[in-house]
Amino acid sequence: MELLPISTPHCRVERDDHIVVVTMDRPEAKNALSSDMLVGLADAWAYVSEEPEVRVAVLTGANGTFCAGADLKAMGTPSNDPRVRQRVAEIPDYHWKGLLRDSGALPTKPIVCAIEGYAVAGGTELLVGTDLRVVSESATLGLFEARRALFPMGGSAIRLPRQIPYAFAMDILLTGRAVTAQEALSMGLVNRVVPDGQALTVALEIAGQITECGPLAVQAILRAYRETLGMPEDEALKVSDGIGWPVIGSEDAKEGSLAFREKRPALYQGK
Repeated sequence: MELLPISTPHCRVERDDHIVVVTMDRPEAKNALSSDMLVGLADAWAYVSEEPEVRVAVLTGANGTFCAGADLKAMGTPSNDPRVRQRVAEIPDYHWKGLLRDSGALPTKPIVCAIEGYAVAGGTELLVGTDLRVVSESATLGLFEARRALFPMGGSAIRLPRQIPYAFAMDILLTGRAVTAQEALSMGLVNRVVPDGQALTVALEIAGQITECGPLAVQAILRAYRETLGMPEDEALKVSDGIGWPVIGSEDAKEGSLAFREKRPALYQGK
């Protein structure tokens, strides 16, 4: 993989063809969030959206841990990296963008989450901002904020009850308890539970499947969901049609039909 220059001391951003892998890399602190990490995440999501050849991102953590939440001291301490200090000044609300809370800054392409070990507090808030989630058998999830008289500022109080049944969401939010991988699967919070050490491998397999699909179609599906959230069905269908018809008439759609008839892999160009 190619290491990208937008990487920071606590966030490694790499690319392999159509896939970008974003690794939270602060293992000595269980990958707890810092300003260096959040700037790297914010820049990674912008890169994923803006780079036309990128089709999907994978988010993971280094050394068998996803993310143990926010390190308030590290987030409030200026970085030793001059580029990070410059980006902090340049990116409005960089912390919300990095945490995937800023809906206007969400990547236009899917994010597959690969979780090993702890993904608690801010770690689970990041998970809730992703599109597909793979967790290892012994992973621990949870939103511990209420237990510490805090509030989940990453958006989970709003997003979680929209993603899983209300009672399950309140169980996670109001008790502040740890949630096992199997519980998360039964709640519909994650897609797959895999053996320890295999989360990234399986997430990359899923990312590879996404890259085989038409990129315009994938991005349009995400856009339709996001832009119609909360709308009545009739109104939502009008918005969906406005997004979908250009995809149906695209060169990629023609290539998809031709490849099917010719019994060969499609070669999509995002056009």
